[in-house]
Parts: sequence; structure tokens; C-alpha cells
Amino acid sequence: MYKHILIPIELEHNRDAGAAIALAKKLLDEGGQITALHVIEAIPGYVVANMPGDYLTTRRSEAMAALETEIAGASEIKAVVVVGHAGRTIQEFAQQHDSDCIVMASHQPGIQDYFIGSTAAWVVRHSKCSVHVIR
Repeated sequence: MYKHILIPIELEHNRDAGAAIALAKKLLDEGGQITALHVIEAIPGYVVANMPGDYLTTRRSEAMAALETEIAGASEIKAVVVVGHAGRTIQEFAQQHDSDCIVMASHQPGIQDYFIGSTAAWVVRHSKCSVHVIR
């Protein structure tokens, strides 16, 4: 069905990405590509000034190791770690890399986002490709 599927994976809350990965594999065309994306939230400049110089590099390598562990055994999945605002960065990454589908999990939302979480809601509203949200 789809040639390039993007799976945004949040690592901070120990959510299982297995359901999103399984669905993406089912939806993928033969010869297609799946990208697992983790977005590290950008830190304001005034905070970065007071942090160790290698903080972001260390954080990025830790996130990449955790993401590769999450997708272990799936040779058709490429791991990518970027920095930015979660919703906006997911949508922009999908557009820049010609993703034709985004498969993402949603957390149990609060009253402000009654049906799906805020990041998933943002991606659903602003993406130009298909979005499958798993709960």
C-alpha cells in the first residue's frame, strides 16, 4: 500500500512501539522503506548555555541506541534521531522525505486532548499524507 512509512517513536515514557511497527510492516509495499523517528525536544538557548557542552551529543547517541534496540530485528526499518518540536518535526520530516504514511501511537490523553494525544492530534491535523493512530 505505502512506499515510505514513518513511525514516530517516543522513548521517554517507555511505550511499546511493537503495534506501530507491526502495522507499518503490514501496510508496506514490497521494496518499501520504514523509518523510525525519535524527536528530542529542542532546549531553549538560555538553558543550553548552562548545560555541559556535550549534552546534546550524548543525548542523541543515547536516543539512537534506545531506538535501535526498539526496532531490533527489523532490517527494513531505518532509525533516525532529530531535534525539534515533536509534532511539527514529525510532519516536516514526513514531507521532506516523501513519506506517504505515518503510523504513530497515542498516549491516554487528558481533558485538553480528549480523543488522542496532543502530538498525534497535531500530526493528524497538519500532515499531507495518511496518518494511522494506534491506541
